[in-house]
Amino acid sequence: MKTVLDPELDLPAQILSLLKATPAGISEYALIQQLKNQHSSHIPNLPLTDKLVLFRTHFLLFNALYRLRDQLFQQQSACLHISALLIELRPYQPSLQADAQMPSEQDPLRSYYLDMDNLSGIETQDVEKLLVSFWTRMQGGDEKRAALELFELNQSSEALNLVQIKQRYRQLVSLHHPDRGGNTERLQSINKAMEILTRYYQ
Repeated sequence: MKTVLDPELDLPAQILSLLKATPAGISEYALIQQLKNQHSSHIPNLPLTDKLVLFRTHFLLFNALYRLRDQLFQQQSACLHISALLIELRPYQPSLQADAQMPSEQDPLRSYYLDMDNLSGIETQDVEKLLVSFWTRMQGGDEKRAALELFELNQSSEALNLVQIKQRYRQLVSLHHPDRGGNTERLQSINKAMEILTRYYQ
């Protein structure tokens, strides 16, 4: 059943509503498209082909995601996994130590997105500079970690190689292929993760 967003809700609450309707998780792009399709007034309703619009939309979404993650943790109601490849609500586990699930105030990405000064007054040339510097510095390693986590290889004690990664990729594709009852959005995330890991391990 399609989720209808309440226009009176703030962006974190709208996102939470959509995430509850997609328990397998969703990619950043798919989440933005759902918000735009439901005419959320909290993000720009403009084409993402413009780099400045894309950056502002991405920033507002991640600002809301980090606020939502903090809120859910404080309520002890859920944990929120955040990456461009996979945004997913996960159960809060009281059996784990609190600091194992607690959002870290030392997380540089969290600090960046929660500071609205990083969005105000930004121009296209600033976005170009960020693409060269900030994303290279901070997102480069983060996308690799996110891809490994999606493949459930982030805790591997052995040195990984492309053969092992391809083997795991085939397992996940087989598991999540829509023809076998899988989830299309999850399969897209798996394919994107494979592209990323190929760059790092080829």
